[in-house]
Amino acid sequence: MRIFHTLFVASLIAATLAACSSLAPTQPAADTTYAITILHTNDHHGRFWQNSDGEYGMAARKTVVDTIRAEVAAAGGYSLLLDGGDVNTGVPESDLQDAVPDFKGMNLLGYDAMAVGNHEFDRSPAVLAMQRKLAAFPMLSANIYRQGARAFDAYKLFNLGGVRVAVLGLTTDDTPKLGNPDNMQGLEFRSPIAEAAKLVPELRQQADVVIAATHMGHYANGQHGTLAPGDVEMARAVKGLDLVVGGHTQNPACMQAENVLDTAYVPGSPCQPDRQNGTWIVQAHEWGKYVGRADFQYRNGSFTLVKYALIPINLKKSVTANDTARTTYTTPIAENPDMLALLQPYQDFGQKKLLVAVGSSDARLEGDRFVVRKQITNLGVLIGQAMVERTRSDFAVINSGGIRESLPAGPITYKDVLKVQPFGVTLVTLNLTGREVLDYLQSAVAMSPGAGGFAHIVGVEPLVANGQVVQARIKGAFVNPDQTYQMVINQFMAVGGDGYPTMTAHASYVDTGFVDAEVLRAYIVAHSPLEAANYAPPKGVTCQERHCE
Repeated sequence: MRIFHTLFVASLIAATLAACSSLAPTQPAADTTYAITILHTNDHHGRFWQNSDGEYGMAARKTVVDTIRAEVAAAGGYSLLLDGGDVNTGVPESDLQDAVPDFKGMNLLGYDAMAVGNHEFDRSPAVLAMQRKLAAFPMLSANIYRQGARAFDAYKLFNLGGVRVAVLGLTTDDTPKLGNPDNMQGLEFRSPIAEAAKLVPELRQQADVVIAATHMGHYANGQHGTLAPGDVEMARAVKGLDLVVGGHTQNPACMQAENVLDTAYVPGSPCQPDRQNGTWIVQAHEWGKYVGRADFQYRNGSFTLVKYALIPINLKKSVTANDTARTTYTTPIAENPDMLALLQPYQDFGQKKLLVAVGSSDARLEGDRFVVRKQITNLGVLIGQAMVERTRSDFAVINSGGIRESLPAGPITYKDVLKVQPFGVTLVTLNLTGREVLDYLQSAVAMSPGAGGFAHIVGVEPLVANGQVVQARIKGAFVNPDQTYQMVINQFMAVGGDGYPTMTAHASYVDTGFVDAEVLRAYIVAHSPLEAANYAPPKGVTCQERHCE
């Protein structure tokens, strides 16, 4: 009888809640103001745990999200938490566990929806299927098709006190060019702008507010170069979007002036989001460094932005000239204990996995700084080949300062790999004309031996006379000045590190999101046991021959 009574009471409560839900308003009331807050992140890339400086991490993020949600609810408002995609690929603790801790962390954070990013296809279809099942929120993309039907839900409808909000998901159609084609067999990536043009008018019939959660990129003034069009171009082409929550380009979409991006944005300072064709466009940089907060008011069909902010998650600045002391830009944020309890076992497991062998080599692969900064070594060639293979580029250039240790003969652990490339920088690709290739190679071969900028060049053979690059060969053929070639470098070099040309403004610049050490690890796994002889430095690009007179 007690069991029956308990079940009866539980059923009665459930029925009462269902009845209350069915009586909830199905449309907004006239002359009533609704407060709606949209929280957003993007390009998480495996950063479920804070870094060594105590920056970002999902535990501090939860503290911020919970605080804002409680504040909004106490004031009678409503909130949604959205993500712009690319949960996968970033740090070894996450990569080794197929981003399971990251998706579980997102569940605990209470995400309402996310866009499918190109890095969601970095792993096998089975892993993606596991992640979709694990996620307690929809992964949205209207423009990915399989056999004529959408492979993901196109959108999700939410009722916020009677205000109907549609969240539409879109993915860059550059995805097949950025990832492993084996993981995308049978998939068709259609134009997200064309899909939005079809769906937005339909959604305006079903919803009072239409938001696009995208992984397309924010290109100031629509200057996307050779890349697929992004959020600005879509907003200009498709009328009816109230807000775009973006990702992919991994920058704060804070504007200095109309169509001028604030490239020197300082954490904690005011951020003016982009505005195109009546559509607000926001992006929260990357890695959970920020939680974006957009406070809107809905009244009589008008959706008005009241306030916007990027909230830094324990980001720090140096307070000493030698960077020995750092402090947070804003008030420190405590880590949520429930999130820490959830993620700690995954962090511990990931750390242990770093000591597991990922491959082996029949001989030492040379990374001693006094060697790699003066001549090409087998390790430099190995790293370059790994970069070329992962990005399907024509050639790679590596600064020797990014090679910090040798790989031993015998078993190689992930910890060994991280000693070689400890900085966690991402790989960048650029499509260059033959003339641009020769210009860049000239900058590379001019780097002084002994310095961290000394270049390891893989996949292209520069022909040098009197210190000048007069020609180069790629795959045995001379470089054609009018042909396009793809180069891969690391992000440190791309921003001008070690004195290399700054390439971030190049029209074809793409930050792949692939972390250098993870790329090297995956290559070692795939090609072990390594034969050091296969990575012997090519003739014609040694230090002595570069600088011969």
